[in-house]
Amino acid sequence: MPRHQRHLIVPMVLVLMTAFSSPVRACTGITIKPKDGSVIFARTLEFAVDIQSQVIVVPGGRDHVGSTEAGRPGLRWRTRYASVGMNACGRTLFADGLNEKGLHVGVFYFPGTAQYQAIGASDESRALAPHELAGFLLGTSANVGEAVEAARGVRVGAVVLKEFGFVPPLHFIVNDAAGRSVVLEHVGGELKVHSNPLGVMSNSPAFDWHMTNLSNYVNLTVSDVPKLDLAGVSLKVLGQGSGLLGLPGDFTPPSRFVRAVAFSQSALPVKTAREGVLQAFHILNQFDIPKGAVRNLEKGKPAAD
Repeated sequence: MPRHQRHLIVPMVLVLMTAFSSPVRACTGITIKPKDGSVIFARTLEFAVDIQSQVIVVPGGRDHVGSTEAGRPGLRWRTRYASVGMNACGRTLFADGLNEKGLHVGVFYFPGTAQYQAIGASDESRALAPHELAGFLLGTSANVGEAVEAARGVRVGAVVLKEFGFVPPLHFIVNDAAGRSVVLEHVGGELKVHSNPLGVMSNSPAFDWHMTNLSNYVNLTVSDVPKLDLAGVSLKVLGQGSGLLGLPGDFTPPSRFVRAVAFSQSALPVKTAREGVLQAFHILNQFDIPKGAVRNLEKGKPAAD
């Protein structure tokens, strides 16, 4: 697969950077808003294994059937809007997608935190698997408001993705052409909807934890620190970037979230979507994980988390 995949649908622009370069699941997403009114959501897609992702197009007017834990048919729906995006496992499952109305849904790994909804017999007619939710929202919703309403109207249960052999722990970022953004998470068996004005996304823990954690970095600034005089000794900075001293540089989800906020919010305004795409790629270069830099050792061998 090419390292960079670009999907350009104005006024919403979706940019994917795919890299299977390390034994981790460490995706990072940012939002750029150029002066021309376009909205760019850009992300890395770094996974432990090749998920056989390809570009897919799902037309409007197509019928779908959701899945349940019991193996019986779940929600039945027909797509109103066509969508384009990246699939997974060679199936009509969106890892990331954009529909004709400019609604974007991104799927991110959420290990150790995701806990899906209980599905009783009376719930099966509105049940979906976690890996089906993105496609459902893209096919039925034109904006963030409609997507939130649609997500609240269904039940997402702990359904095994057979290609993985387990229930994938997922959470979702939803953006629209007007620049609105929310995060959808199933925590404690309930759907949580979080407003996301910064348009940033990473992995566990829950989104509200990440937002609270930002308060630990209110001292950071893009301005260089002035010299300090101590008892007649003048202390000067050693180079550029002293205001961001303390910005976490590791690859954990909390650190990537903080770094993504810092870089996307401090980025100089650009005029056009094209310039914004280039800016997004440049920022996301800061999140690429070199092969071998992160390892989960199990019985002395590198393994996926």
